[in-house]
Amino acid sequence: MARRYDSQTTTFSPEGRLYQVEYAMEAINLAGSTIGILADDAVILAGEKKTTSKLLDQGKQHEKLFKIDDNMFCAVAGITSDANVLINKLRVSAARHVYTYGESMPVEQLTTSICDVKQGYTQFGGLRPFGVSFLIAGYDESHGFQLYHTDPSGNFSGWKAYAIGINNNTAQQIMRQDWKEGMKLQEALELTAKVLTKTMDTANPNAEKLEFGIVEKTASGKVAFRMLSDAEVNKLMADAAPKEGEGEGAKSSD
Repeated sequence: MARRYDSQTTTFSPEGRLYQVEYAMEAINLAGSTIGILADDAVILAGEKKTTSKLLDQGKQHEKLFKIDDNMFCAVAGITSDANVLINKLRVSAARHVYTYGESMPVEQLTTSICDVKQGYTQFGGLRPFGVSFLIAGYDESHGFQLYHTDPSGNFSGWKAYAIGINNNTAQQIMRQDWKEGMKLQEALELTAKVLTKTMDTANPNAEKLEFGIVEKTASGKVAFRMLSDAEVNKLMADAAPKEGEGEGAKSSD
């Protein structure tokens, strides 16, 4: 039955489903682990890079995290070429708002604008949905630090902690147990590292395979975006890695 209705985005199946949109959502689950966590004084995004090589020029290549403006950035999961088109739209929208109104664009308003574009690509013949989900993180004066998730259908939702990509159910379960109100930046970074050690398909997660970014308030009170250095990432992942003998100690106590 599905085969009769899955060739077009504009045709509903008898069950009321749009199969091409659902297939686009499935593509997201094959992407590298991508985590977003909201802290009291910052918001964090981290992602697992699938393309790693010592020959890559890291200064010119980004796979997971992209800056939108000084107050906002996003993490992507899915088809990176689709993401590049939408990221350009996000940057133009944010810049236009600053030029017109003289202030940064509210995070929710920016998220809504890109979701309108995504939704349009599910409604007209001859188009296919964008095969990418975003975690959009940022700060504005009205609502402080915020974290939003968007999917290929054009839906979006606000979260305190969220995960997309491979093993996202495991990540969500850990964050439900460990996330708490009033977390500070360092605690949130440690939780992010813990989640990634549990969800990544590698025994040795390090800065070569990961990107970490934060939007935080500096000592001067200004909000700024920065990427964590390789040394910071390696230290976080080393501290989060299970220590030798930990498993055996737990078993002996049973």
